[in-house]
Amino acid sequence: MARIAIDMDGVMADTAQQFINYYEQHYGVRIDKESLNGHPEADGFPHEKAIIRSFLFEPGFFRTKPVIKDSQEVIKALQDKYEVFIVSAAIEFPGSLTEKIDWLQEHYPFISWQNIVFCGSKTIVQADYMIDDHIKNLQHFKGEALMYTAPHNINVTDYKRVNNWEEVGKLLL
Repeated sequence: MARIAIDMDGVMADTAQQFINYYEQHYGVRIDKESLNGHPEADGFPHEKAIIRSFLFEPGFFRTKPVIKDSQEVIKALQDKYEVFIVSAAIEFPGSLTEKIDWLQEHYPFISWQNIVFCGSKTIVQADYMIDDHIKNLQHFKGEALMYTAPHNINVTDYKRVNNWEEVGKLLL
């Protein structure tokens, strides 16, 4: 059975929308998601990047991220055809570990704890496919790399791109 490694943040959990939500809660200003296109993650806001990046360390940031549309249904269907692993470079934000587990249990209860991998670097990941939104995670991957569209990678052209979970389903199911 072929194996798929799926990133969590920016692929299953909407990180860009969460930054927008937190920014509005903190500063009372709603940012249009399209205005973030082409900017590195946490850039594109009126405040400096360090302030936006600080949201990553606030309790609840990872636990309350919105689920990306259609991801639950497509990932569940992928499990019938593939060995599916959720792979997150969560060690960078140690406070996120419990929040990510709780988030996965709530929104993806069909994913076994045995199929969740938290790591520091994804260079160790071996699979047939990897779906991720960051170049750093795809550039050393030996299988077929699929770039999941996010505002920060909108201008990247080096990888096969999937814009949404409907496209993932059409490609892999």
